[in-house]
Amino acid sequence: MPEPPGEPRPPAQTVHTVRQLIESVAIPRVTVTVEREGGIAVQRTIVHDGDLCKIGSHASNDVVLRDPMVSRFHCRLVREDGLWRLRDSGSMNGTSLDSVRIRDADLHSEGLLSVGESVVRIRAGAPQKEDFVPMLPSFGALVGTSLPMRRLFALLEKIAQSDINVLIEGESGTGKELVATEIMQRSARADKPFVVVDCGAISPNLVESELFGHIRGAFTGADRDRIGAFEAADGGTVFLDEIGELPIELQPKLLRALEAREIRRVGETKARRVNVRVISATNRDLEREVNKGRFREDLYFRLAVISARVPSLRERLDDLLILTRTFLQQLGVPEEERLFPPAVIGEMAKHDWPGNVRELRNYVERSVVLQSVNLTLRRGMNASSAGPVNGIDLSVPFRLAKDAVIDSFERSYLSQLLEAAGGNMSKAARMAGMDRMYLHRLVQKHGLRGGKGNVGDSIRPSPFGAAHGDGSNQ
Repeated sequence: MPEPPGEPRPPAQTVHTVRQLIESVAIPRVTVTVEREGGIAVQRTIVHDGDLCKIGSHASNDVVLRDPMVSRFHCRLVREDGLWRLRDSGSMNGTSLDSVRIRDADLHSEGLLSVGESVVRIRAGAPQKEDFVPMLPSFGALVGTSLPMRRLFALLEKIAQSDINVLIEGESGTGKELVATEIMQRSARADKPFVVVDCGAISPNLVESELFGHIRGAFTGADRDRIGAFEAADGGTVFLDEIGELPIELQPKLLRALEAREIRRVGETKARRVNVRVISATNRDLEREVNKGRFREDLYFRLAVISARVPSLRERLDDLLILTRTFLQQLGVPEEERLFPPAVIGEMAKHDWPGNVRELRNYVERSVVLQSVNLTLRRGMNASSAGPVNGIDLSVPFRLAKDAVIDSFERSYLSQLLEAAGGNMSKAARMAGMDRMYLHRLVQKHGLRGGKGNVGDSIRPSPFGAAHGDGSNQ
């Protein structure tokens, strides 16, 4: 590890200790050469070091293209499993790789990218720099020894020491609320209120009241004054879960609250000063939502002063064993680790885990109840299952066997329903003839992702309820 200039070299024993606690990791490199920009021939080269390279017309991108036909956040290069993946970010004019229009494609050593009226050549290069990642096995209730998790822990440690707004991104079931809780518990506001608002679980016409409160008579049913989340958290932290669900007409009011640090209750003209830190989370791609006009760009940058992405379970399969042991400890049955020998863990690693860590915890709990890790249970767990299990296992109690069949049916039905509805939750509810909030709860239960109208990680009966770090949301 290189020494800072001008500082004395520490004793040899200290150096040895530091090297034991830090791992040196090569930083991926990609070279981007802009050959045509806005229809004009140019020759501009950008060398980018890192796992993520964003391309678009907005100044916040790593590669900025001065082309009116390029979306603000047009596409991105992501390093995954040793390869660069090119993903379109919901751009208005599309992305083409080697003359083929793509949404998501693997990039080999070189490719020619066409966006708008610009042409960009991309070359994967050999890493030239190293990153030093701490060997941390956990971050509070978050556990994991995989490289993606240790990188996340190092970032969260820095975020917790600041007071800036944070956006936590990740799929449903990855543990975004737990990440927010750990940030809060290590911040200077740890002894102040921590108020949780699930923007995906509140009726759209009540969101403003939940955030900012209301006065008596402000609307039908407002029979008393009520403080909102921002007032309740004054001096502390507000966690806005599933911020991507916030109605577009309310986004300017949230933006004003963040900029002016003041709110107005519904039905009131008096402004009230508040001092809160805002941590938000979403399982949507907010840059895509900005491109589509469903999320305000200025609000996005107010919320995402710094972003932290929680990896999916399929990106951290090395953590299957430590997560399983953690869940068994939390359930008070550590001796049941005998149910998960290396062969079983190896089989579990072949599963995609669309419900992420929440799905894994449910699987561990069911295995403990059944006292076996059987194929019937695994087929019921698999997202590709086409319907109820045909075989009857008389060693399984009737109630548990029935629940497994219902679980399999619900997952299969909801997966096809969401696909048929194009991911639109309201449309899906109408097609199925069911209440929209009940559909939300079922989708969350099974860890499915619906695209438009995605729901949050959890439904809370009260938006001001305390967050619980029991590991189920990890």
